[in-house]
Amino acid sequence: MRAQSLTLAAAGAALLAPTLAPTTISDVPLPDAVHERAGNAGPPGNAGSAGGVRAADLLAAVRDCVPVSRGFYRTDNGAPADIPVCGKSGAVFWKADLDIDCDGRRGPYCNETTDPLFADTTAFRQSDGNYLSAETLPYVVVPAASHIWNHYEHGVRSGTVAAVIHGDRVQYAVVGDLGPEDLVGEASYATARGLGIRPDPQGGGAASGVTYIFFEGPGVSPIENSRAAVAEGERLARKFIRRNEAHWGRSPHTFR
Repeated sequence: MRAQSLTLAAAGAALLAPTLAPTTISDVPLPDAVHERAGNAGPPGNAGSAGGVRAADLLAAVRDCVPVSRGFYRTDNGAPADIPVCGKSGAVFWKADLDIDCDGRRGPYCNETTDPLFADTTAFRQSDGNYLSAETLPYVVVPAASHIWNHYEHGVRSGTVAAVIHGDRVQYAVVGDLGPEDLVGEASYATARGLGIRPDPQGGGAASGVTYIFFEGPGVSPIENSRAAVAEGERLARKFIRRNEAHWGRSPHTFR
């Protein structure tokens, strides 16, 4: 179960605005970044195989884990704490589940009716001051800084570009929200949809098998520029693979 986000706790007793009636999930318009995900020249299932960086190549580059966190994360409340943050030249990464984050601006698919844990805020904002839209912006949630791991120490901040991988699909996203300090494995409605994962915040998501790679770099500005996230993600992914090709298999821990 997705834990309440920090932004929801901060909202406190704020009054909730009228909700929007949900419609069919398949009707939601996809953001440009989803249509342009790596290798999207072919039908679903071929993503990452034509034109863009392949999911298999990214997964090979993070096959082994050198932990950079001081402790381990859980995927959900009550789950075992057994997920380290791993590091390699050019990126940090982990493998977890994918819970659906619907926080931010209200829409027909993300609101108090569709998501009991909905918060109308995100940790970071668009260039116009508005909160992010989980429905249209592929973004990833990172745990708040703690004794386990401080994301700022590894260059992970608002707008940092991430490659999210599930099966043979790659979805580029930005860091857009902060979550509980002991949990990992959460991304926006749009990120899940781009990966072919059911994006329903109640019962959707993926129970396991999702890899999150956060690339070193200045990130995307403005944060809502999905096209820029895709272009920068492709560039950084290629650079990361080239940088680590000579070192595959040399680190002491196998990345599950």
